[in-house]
Amino acid sequence: MTTVAIVSDTHVPSRASAVPEWVREAVASADRVIHAGDFDSRDAYEEFRDIAGAELVAVRGNMDPRGIDVPERAGLTVEGVEFVVTHGDGHTGSYRDRVLETVRREADDPDSVVGVSGHTHELLDEVVDGIRLLNPGSATGAAPASSASMLVVEVADGELSVDVREG
Repeated sequence: MTTVAIVSDTHVPSRASAVPEWVREAVASADRVIHAGDFDSRDAYEEFRDIAGAELVAVRGNMDPRGIDVPERAGLTVEGVEFVVTHGDGHTGSYRDRVLETVRREADDPDSVVGVSGHTHELLDEVVDGIRLLNPGSATGAAPASSASMLVVEVADGELSVDVREG
């Protein structure tokens, strides 16, 4: 079994002073870590990268400065489950449509893919057109979120269980 910590929208320092300790602990203890964008500063990215270690997969959010060297989309496969990661921002279509389009375009296997995104600061775990979409909300509770949240996913043999953590 592999543990994947999923976070997004930390927004340090513009909307939060730091990532909460309970999020830091969950990230540090995970086997893999996904950050779906909006670190907000190079310093915040570097600090988060140090917490996550070498197992960090991160994408650029609409509030990230160009100095952060992460792609707009990324993917990883864990025990038979493919994760496609995007921030989810954009100007065309609805949020879900943008994320679904990216996931379909980037997925190697659309039958075993999970789309991970951020941007809205709202927790999401739903299946849309056969694709499971996950949004961890904001790990710092940055507005418009009402509280800090993240997801901890356990993956084993092509199956996953999702645990919502809020502080």
